[in-house]
Amino acid sequence: MRLTVLGGCGAWPTADQACSGYLVEYDGFRLLVDPGYASLPRLLRHGTVDEVDAVLLSHGHPDHCADLNPLLRARGLSDAPPPPLPVFAPHGAADAVLALDRRNMLADAYALHEFSPGDGMDIGPFRTDTWLLPHFVPNAGIRLATPRSVLAYTGDTGPSPDIEQLAAGADLFLSEATYVERVPDADEPYLLTARLAGRYARQAGVARLLLTHLWPGTDPEAALGAAAFAGPTDVAAPDLVVDL
Repeated sequence: MRLTVLGGCGAWPTADQACSGYLVEYDGFRLLVDPGYASLPRLLRHGTVDEVDAVLLSHGHPDHCADLNPLLRARGLSDAPPPPLPVFAPHGAADAVLALDRRNMLADAYALHEFSPGDGMDIGPFRTDTWLLPHFVPNAGIRLATPRSVLAYTGDTGPSPDIEQLAAGADLFLSEATYVERVPDADEPYLLTARLAGRYARQAGVARLLLTHLWPGTDPEAALGAAAFAGPTDVAAPDLVVDL
């Protein structure tokens, strides 16, 4: 399994960093996870829009799904449109982004498969299990497994005992870490710190930790220091490639 980071910025993109976006590849299958703001231009550095085999959304916030719209436009409005793109999303999570264009304009560009966080499914070669994790909207923690490796991804979440189960023994734990040491009180149930991400990584016995969704302007070195994870640890940056 190979993970390519398209972006890992929380809330909004910056001049140097797109919002959440991850290309996960295995056995020739290309799964796009969370195409957030500004992730499509980064995706195009790694292939064409026709080469995406499926899309998986953790939740419906635009910093995790907004670039689904230009992706579908680029496919559906081309001179030779490819087959409909399978889009897997929690119930209702894709509604807003799919409503950006007039009704039915892109209807032939995608096939929507909605699920409830907690469901399991197969997406291409990936066995996909999900957990309902606490956020401002329903959010699916995602565990992608192949016969050779496991990737666990929190989406956006606050503290939860389910995170340890989600990440248990994973080869790579992709964890939201919006803040370094402390989440503001009002948001504390719905977001993590780098320190907490590191604690969950240790408790789950993961092999590698990748921090993502840092608040714009956060010092990556501060986040790495707060995580205090003994294994390989990185901050999600555009074009970072991790082979599991």
